[in-house]
Amino acid sequence: MEKIEFAKVGEQMYHEQLENGLNVFVFPKADFQTGYAFFATNYGGMDMRFCLNGEWHDTPAGVAHYLEHKMFDTKEGNALQDLAANGASPNAFTSNAITGYYFSSTEKFEENLRILLSFVSVPWFTKESVEKERGIIGQEIGMIEDDPDWRVITNLMTALYEYHPIRVNVAGSVESISHITAETLYACHKAFYDPANMVLCVAGPVEPERICQIAREILPAQAGPVAMKDYGEREHTNVACSLIEESMEVSAPMFQLGFKGDAPERGENSLRQEMLGDLAMEALLGGSSPLHAKLYQEGLINKNYSYGYEGYPGCSHLVVGGESRDPKAIREAVAQEAKRIGAEGIDDQLWARIKKGAYGMQVRQLNSFENLCVNQAQSFFAGTDYLKFAELFSSITKEEAEDLISRWVVEERTALSVIWPKEVQNA
Repeated sequence: MEKIEFAKVGEQMYHEQLENGLNVFVFPKADFQTGYAFFATNYGGMDMRFCLNGEWHDTPAGVAHYLEHKMFDTKEGNALQDLAANGASPNAFTSNAITGYYFSSTEKFEENLRILLSFVSVPWFTKESVEKERGIIGQEIGMIEDDPDWRVITNLMTALYEYHPIRVNVAGSVESISHITAETLYACHKAFYDPANMVLCVAGPVEPERICQIAREILPAQAGPVAMKDYGEREHTNVACSLIEESMEVSAPMFQLGFKGDAPERGENSLRQEMLGDLAMEALLGGSSPLHAKLYQEGLINKNYSYGYEGYPGCSHLVVGGESRDPKAIREAVAQEAKRIGAEGIDDQLWARIKKGAYGMQVRQLNSFENLCVNQAQSFFAGTDYLKFAELFSSITKEEAEDLISRWVVEERTALSVIWPKEVQNA
């Protein structure tokens, strides 16, 4: 088993690729009592079209999320209940790009790990159970479609992208999930839940070799075929639509302002672009930036305000959102600040301050086993190791951030999504 040292952050990671293709990453933490395990597949809500064994498949929106719901079913009962009975705290999530199952526990860790690996790798559905779940997920979809926080974000994705399936809700729609059957779920499990398309990340008071041994005992011995994904036509740099407005029952206007980026390269450049994007947003809109102070003083933003970079296979974007009495004024102010940075650059002291703060936050996040394992899984699927951020971070320059802002924060790459209170007339 390979031991990898990350001297800059004082971390070590053990890695082994098993005979079945599964990549196992272990972070031994002898001084802790709680262990954390994260078992993830490189399969998310946007993976609706794929090729397996030379045959192309188009699946309804929402299959990955539907499958996550059903994976806890076993012939004997329910894996969630089994894990909870063993003192574990289990859960799962489906994002645009991955699906992950996890638990933390202070006792019976190996037994809980066996349960996790078993139920995720061996699907068990019936026609009746799939039909029952349809009603539950349909209610969940109805609730989020009525949620303005969700609507303002999904409207932004629709505005930013013309083709990429990130435009589509991870959970699908009531109509799309009506086409999902037990056969659909089994087919997608076969296509994406192969060990060669998955990672197991474990942190805590564990022996790395023991984790690999348990995985070998539970999981299939050989790798199967893994599906090839298709995200549709290549996106233009221009947004699909510059503005989407909607009225809902909200007390104040809500907005999400997005800037369409370049699709991230696979490998270390993906991680580097993520850090660069976050630093650029700190310089442009962060709490220490001149623009943030201006917007706050003018009452255009409040404490309900967030920003950052998001990247997925085939797409990336910068986004800022929150509440504002005049979202269109924020769009104009950001455009003007981007032009100013293009002409004058980022202040040297501001750059040094935000870079130091961002690095410190990255290091503090290593104290969370969940952050450590989930970030490692996501980074591995993107072709790198998460803990390489320490080496890459120091090489990011102010000039690169200035260049990114000048190229991405321009009118043709900008889209605005607004949810207005029903009584407010759109400007």
